[in-house]
Amino acid sequence: MMAALVCGAAVFPGLFFSFRKILKHTRTEWSEADVTVVSERLISAVHGSLATAVGVTVVSSCRDVMTDSHWLVNSFVLFGVPYMVFDIYTMYLSHFHTERSRDGSEAPSGHSLQTVRAFLRKDWMLVLHHMALVFIFTPITLFFRRGLGDFFIGCMFITELSTPFVSIGKILIQLRLDGTKLHKINGLIVLLTFFTCRILVFPFMYWMYGRQFGIPLHQVAFHLPLHCNVGNLVLLAPQIYWFTLLLRKAQRLYLRQRRPQVNKDVTKKD
Repeated sequence: MMAALVCGAAVFPGLFFSFRKILKHTRTEWSEADVTVVSERLISAVHGSLATAVGVTVVSSCRDVMTDSHWLVNSFVLFGVPYMVFDIYTMYLSHFHTERSRDGSEAPSGHSLQTVRAFLRKDWMLVLHHMALVFIFTPITLFFRRGLGDFFIGCMFITELSTPFVSIGKILIQLRLDGTKLHKINGLIVLLTFFTCRILVFPFMYWMYGRQFGIPLHQVAFHLPLHCNVGNLVLLAPQIYWFTLLLRKAQRLYLRQRRPQVNKDVTKKD
């Protein structure tokens, strides 16, 4: 299993610095902030795609939702630990260079406790999410669940399906393509995949458990230990919060794009 951990520690930093080098040579007009942000989103998309593929493989292979197991579960959890840790670093770099770009400074120096605090204040929930996956989800998956529930861990992997599309959206903005049909279509896919795979996946898991043991969906929660229900609520709460943020962002973009059309119609009437 250590091989998976070492592999993850080599793959994700290697991809990030490779993407940065390639983008610096191919996009010479981009700032350091542009290069860093796009590189961060690319490795996020890679991890999300791999996690989804692993999740689909595990879920489709488990007939018994409690006892069936798959070797990919523990291996991918260990493979993903370096990504979670390294992604915090790349998010900080993106924040740092973006803020310096806004200030009109491209100097590489300037890291300080103040910049770290500013990053943590801005992205505290994402950082907390990553740290919880490393220090809570990983030990539970590897040591405390006694080999049970690979199906449900696979479902958790599938929640990453929306991540590549979120990354694509940010990359399109970086490419100044945020007003195109491609960006609009990608935005709809983000909303659909996020709602389906990060919110509806929870009642789906309850339904699958109930189907196997002959329990109606509305009674499944009462047949599960309290810590299972609490754990699911803790995981679900930030997903609902992030989904509301996505809906607000989509509404703002819709209103912003609709305003010029309304102005044109008013001008024509005049």
